[in-house]
Amino acid sequence: MIIENSGLIGLKSDLAHLDHVTQKLGFVRWQWEYNRATYDLKIEDRATSSEYYLRINTRVESGKLESPHAILYVKDVYIGRATFPHGLDYQSPIPDQVLKTAQQKLAELKKELAE
Repeated sequence: MIIENSGLIGLKSDLAHLDHVTQKLGFVRWQWEYNRATYDLKIEDRATSSEYYLRINTRVESGKLESPHAILYVKDVYIGRATFPHGLDYQSPIPDQVLKTAQQKLAELKKELAE
């Protein structure tokens, strides 16, 4: 599920600051390569014992990703249910509580990046 109106699309940050802020909020930079990085936050639904991942997809605007001074911008924000053995199902419905938690984290991230 793509999360529209997150307020994050297009926001820019240097890699060092983005890594620091996302880590502080519980995100992990999993996938990364020369021109993109993906930050994931695991959210558990205790009622169903399902796991969901809130994913922030970023792209490099300038510099190289290995450099803490590289400038990245947020391209997409989405959430999906974890599937075995690995992967995300973006078509599954997202429970209200999981979506609420995701929206709170996105609001915190937006605030941190705006400072």
